[in-house]
Amino acid sequence: MKITNNDIINKIHLVISVCIVVPVSLVYGFNPSSQFDIHLNTIDEHNFFKAIMGLYLGVSVLWVLGIFKANYLKIALITNMIFMLGLGFGRLLSLVLDGVPTFGYKFGTFAELFLGFYGLWVINKKE
Repeated sequence: MKITNNDIINKIHLVISVCIVVPVSLVYGFNPSSQFDIHLNTIDEHNFFKAIMGLYLGVSVLWVLGIFKANYLKIALITNMIFMLGLGFGRLLSLVLDGVPTFGYKFGTFAELFLGFYGLWVINKKE
């Protein structure tokens, strides 16, 4: 299988997203306090973060399918764009309403918005 420049342009943000979202999901699911100022105290809180982990892993599977199977690429691009822009705009809302978070979350906001808008650009470029 020959990888073209067009493949790289159309899929690089999916690869980056998977490389970030999978490890973050595992941290959220199993030990969020190791990397974030998050301290889970109830079974419901643990359950919530395991569900977030499952959601992140599930969309990551779809993105991997989009990377390797052409018939999944469009849905992978759309879900990645919605996922990243949803997170990014949610974090912007929190910035305005709740205050400035730690560096990791500030960087995450920038990265999510960048990846989301990159995905939007790829989708618009393809049509």
